[in-house]
Amino acid sequence: MKRSLGIDYGRARIGLAIADSEMRIASAYGVLDNDKYLLQKLAAIIEKEEITQAIIGKTDSAKKLADFITEKLKIEVEYQNEMFTTKLAHQNLKEKGMKGIKRFDDQEAARIILQSWLDSMIKP
Repeated sequence: MKRSLGIDYGRARIGLAIADSEMRIASAYGVLDNDKYLLQKLAAIIEKEEITQAIIGKTDSAKKLADFITEKLKIEVEYQNEMFTTKLAHQNLKEKGMKGIKRFDDQEAARIILQSWLDSMIKP
């Protein structure tokens, strides 16, 4: 079974979501600070959760992270359009009645990125 990690890359924070190939439903996982420990923390999560592929929101700034994941962690990386994911994340969280939306918007954006990718993989 494949396990996928959705990544919403940002200058300050990185949102994460996880899904497996059997359930095909993305779940918010958490947020990492984009600091000097990011790569170590990300590698630990990938190992702990037995991630086999990463789906990253397509931005120019995410390329360096994608290269690290591919070259050092030997994980397949694919890109997914991330246009309007933060806006959608805010809407989703408001609809759920969540307080402190800024604390959760990055992981919700990662969930949207990953779920969009999963949905695009369904063969008609």
